[in-house]
Parts: sequence; structure tokens; C-alpha cells
Amino acid sequence: MKYQKLLSEFEGQLDALESGNGDVLFKAEKGIVLVEKSIRKLQKQIAGKTFEAQTDEIYFFKHVKPQIFSKLIYYVKLFNIESKRPRVNNAAQIKYLQHQIDKFQTFFNDNLEFYNYYRRGAMSLDEQYFVRGNRDLRLPLESFHFLIDDQFSTCQDGTVATIMAYDMLIVYLRKEVDDLTNALEPPKNMTMEKPSKLFWTGSKTDLIELLYALHASSSINSGTVDIKELAAHFEHFYNVDLGNYYHTFIDIRSRKTSKTRFLDKLIELLNQRMDALDE
Repeated sequence: MKYQKLLSEFEGQLDALESGNGDVLFKAEKGIVLVEKSIRKLQKQIAGKTFEAQTDEIYFFKHVKPQIFSKLIYYVKLFNIESKRPRVNNAAQIKYLQHQIDKFQTFFNDNLEFYNYYRRGAMSLDEQYFVRGNRDLRLPLESFHFLIDDQFSTCQDGTVATIMAYDMLIVYLRKEVDDLTNALEPPKNMTMEKPSKLFWTGSKTDLIELLYALHASSSINSGTVDIKELAAHFEHFYNVDLGNYYHTFIDIRSRKTSKTRFLDKLIELLNQRMDALDE
């Protein structure tokens, strides 16, 4: 099945949306429209067609479809949460957001058997869970109209998408809670730094990929610096707002082609530079 091009286009459009201007509700609305279009295209490619091998069908419904469908669940939930978010004071917002996190954790607990199966990368029941024709009436998520098509749905691909979406939502909500909590605390004594004259002109996703690579390497402060402090340094040094970098990192991890796209590009460009100097 030729769906890799569609996935690449989808990732590029999503990167552009997340790194662009607009508040969270604007991005959620745009995201819903974007994801629905991509799902419809994917549905046309798959519905009514057979896979060359059952392993291909399992891979598609276990890894590919949830990658896109999870974004629909994410944006719909995000829009609902943010549109109802109280704007009175930080304490009330923290309580509201923490309640949302608890609800997502309850979903994981209610579906603990499958959750553990998916988390540990088990495969023994994949034929039952990710092959079309084995329907389960106990679907744990809202009845999106995409689920009506038996040729585009399996027993548990919707559950996988929900797990992925709720992971992203929990990361987003925890960062919001952290930011609100820090705002409640008295500011620490900080020396005023001169503004940087450097500006990051690449994509924010690329900078976040580099940020996490440096953090993983333990090359700064022998690995004792936390990701939040490192991100704040990057934002100040390069005059850029990285936004919800936790969420972006989840998107980077979910890439099906190269997870280290920007780092691979850096290696290629540096090698070209050195080769050119050797000539």
C-alpha cells in the first residue's frame, strides 16, 4: 500500500501548523480539519483492499492508522478542554487541568490489560486485535464516523490511537500545570542577561530535536541539567519560543521514517563541507 507519501505530507503539514502563529484553540480547530482530510485520503487507499500479507495489515492498523487517528482524538479533546478552561486564577486552572489528567489516567486503568499488552510491545494477540473482521462492541472512545467502516477498522486500532492521544494530552496538560505552578511561586533572584543577537531561522521542530539530542548526550553540566532549563536557555539564546516542546518531542518519536531527521541532515551537510574542503 502506498501510504508513506501521505504520511510524510501529513507530518509536514502538522509541523507547519504547530510551529506557526495562533493560539491553542485556533491550532486545535485547524488540526481537526487537517487530520480529517488525511484520514479520508487514507481511508480511500485502504477500504475494500487486501494487504499482500497479514503482517502488513497488522502493521498498518497497529502503527500507521493510529499515528494519524490519534491526532484527531488529541485535537478534539484539546479543543474541548481549552474551550472550557476557567480563566479566573492560576489555582483554579491547576485544579481543572489536574482533573483532566486524572480522567485520562482513569482510562488507562480501565483498559489496563490491553494497555499493558500495547506498552510492552506484545504481539501474541495481534491477529485478533489488528486484523479486520474481529469487531469489539466495547470500543472505549467516542464513535467517530470513521469507525463505522468495517474495512477501515479493527478491534483495537482505535484504542491504540486513544492511548497515543492521551499520552500527548497528559504531556501538554502537565506542562500547563507546571507553568501555572511556577507563576504562583515567588521569582528567584536572577541576573539580567543581555538579549542575544542570534535568531533561530530553522523550524522549531528541528531545534527541539537538537535540544533533546544534547540533553541525551549528557554533554552539558555532565547531564545534570533538566530539559526545562535547557529549553529556556535555547529560547533566550536564539530568541525563539519553543512552545510545547514536550508535545513536539512525542511527535518526533512517532515518526515512521527517520526519528532523527534534522540530526541526519546536519551529519550530511557537515560531511559535504569537509569533503569540499578536501578537494
